Amino acid sequence: MTRYDVSTFGEGQLRLTVPRGDRLLTARSLSMTAAGSEANVAGLLAQLGHQTMWGSLVPVGELGDRILNEYRAVGVDLSHVKRTQEGRVALYFLESGEAPMPGRVTYDREHTPFRDIEPASFEWDAVLDTRVLFVTGITTALTEKTSAFIRYAVTEAHRRGIEVALDVNYRSLLWSPEDARNTLRRLLGYVDILFCSRQDGQRVFGIVGDNGEQVVQALRESTGVETVISTDRVNGVYYAGPEGSKNYEVAVVPVTDRPGAGDAFVAGTLDGHLNGDILAGIGHGLRTASYALTHHGDLTHIDRADLTAPASSDIVR
Repeated sequence: MTRYDVSTFGEGQLRLTVPRGDRLLTARSLSMTAAGSEANVAGLLAQLGHQTMWGSLVPVGELGDRILNEYRAVGVDLSHVKRTQEGRVALYFLESGEAPMPGRVTYDREHTPFRDIEPASFEWDAVLDTRVLFVTGITTALTEKTSAFIRYAVTEAHRRGIEVALDVNYRSLLWSPEDARNTLRRLLGYVDILFCSRQDGQRVFGIVGDNGEQVVQALRESTGVETVISTDRVNGVYYAGPEGSKNYEVAVVPVTDRPGAGDAFVAGTLDGHLNGDILAGIGHGLRTASYALTHHGDLTHIDRADLTAPASSDIVR
């Protein structure tokens, strides 16, 4: 029996959020929460009862402690996080935006220890004692060393017969579509489950179609990945895999805070997959993503009862 259900690696960050209705240029206060796409997925899955591990390099100090405390509190195994005496904690600033002005992210994540991560920092027999390795395009985009690290992790997992799930999660502030395509295509032969939005499919892989169903089928054929899940904002979610194809409607909910919704969707979907039903998992992902949009912070706080609770705005008494 494996120790973990999901293992993952990524850079821990602190998110500093500008109050709604203000700009970074003029804000007099900022709210601080922990962030990190891979850690968010591990954190939500841990709350649903799965054994998850997140590996990283995090500087010693109170800012690093703040990141670890948030994910430790929801049950993520952080025993493979390496603390460093030098370097700084990665930050990102968020202006939430209100229509017609879009939200905006400002990264401040240069010169962090994670950017120089090496495979030798980890005991691979321990970290890959898992059912699924989850990785993202975000970490692959940071530096040549993080890209090489993810490539090593993916190929090593594949060699050991461990499933690999990849979320493309393209970030235009981190790399170009060409760099993303050239780098990620070298990983696809080792990937079992691919999460790729319709927009990322077009920007990164040049996949176009009249609708999401065409795009997800084209992504599956183009990438050679057996299971592909593609989101198209509020227009739908599309699955193509061994069970055939299926489309899902997306319920529109009021948005309190947008970051983390994609991670919540991925985690909900992987929850179903780990329990033997990825199609049901997509339904879980839609529910967890909608919850993510309703409260502050990148990490979605949820328990298994919330997956089946009736949708309501009433107070449960």
